[in-house]
Formats: sequence, C-alpha cells, structure tokens
Amino acid sequence: MTDSNATDKIFGPDELEQIRSTLAAADSSWEGDHHRFKITQTEEKRSLVLEIYPKTQLGKSSGALIVVYTGATHLQLHNCSGFVVSEELGEVTFVSEEKDKISGLVVEREAACSLYSSINRDLISSDFSKLGVEVMLSGVALSLAEELFDGEELTKDD
Repeated sequence: MTDSNATDKIFGPDELEQIRSTLAAADSSWEGDHHRFKITQTEEKRSLVLEIYPKTQLGKSSGALIVVYTGATHLQLHNCSGFVVSEELGEVTFVSEEKDKISGLVVEREAACSLYSSINRDLISSDFSKLGVEVMLSGVALSLAEELFDGEELTKDD
C-alpha cells in the first residue's frame, strides 16, 4: 500500500501548480477526491482532461491514479510513484514502477498524450542507437524520468 504521506508529497499544492503551469491548463479544480485539469489546443481543436487522484482504492491497496480523457481515449496509470516536469518540452511524465517494469503516461501542453506500459526498466539506460525506432521512442520518453528510479520498487505493498 502506498503511504498517504508519500502521495501527499508527490501531489502537494506546489507540485499541482507546477503541473498546471507546465501544461498551461485552461481550467483546474479540486473535485472532492481528485484534481482535474483541462488542457486545450485551439489551433488543432484538441482537448484532454487530466485527473489526478492522489490516493484512491486500487483493489486491495490504495495509491495514486492518473486518468486522461480525450474525445476518443481513456487512459489510466495506476500506482503513480512520481512525475517529471519538462517546461522546455511542455510535458509532464507520470511514472509507476513494479519490480523490473516501468510504465509512463506523458501529457503534453498541446493536448496530446502517450502511454508506455510495462517497459523493461533497463531500457531507459540503454544505448538507443542500438534499438529499433519503435522501441527507442519509449526508452527516450521514459528516460526523462530516470532520476525517479533508484533501482528499488517505488511502490511497495504493506
């Protein structure tokens, strides 16, 4: 089970403001049990909604849940253990790690998102020039979050 203090630290007021600012959210609100951000890109008529549940029941345990809704997509990242903000790229990468696998959900200021699921942890420190393009993309995207991974599981069960 994720420690409630840990999720409070991950998604405290300063961190949520950093996410809102980086993504240039058109609207943000607290919805009782989660934070909701609406991101729009008017030129291409794209929008998405990002919801961050700092602590919610995920079966027998609780943890942080990241949800993205678009007109045609619904994505979820369970047991989010951290995030990395890139002001320069205008994106936030949310990650979770279990044993030797990592998953990441990248939300962009341009109202786009990408999901990388169950990636071998060692991929993010690989020589990308030796990988196929289809594999390299996930490694490059999640390598931005490498600082969050210390080789140990970030989400632990009680």
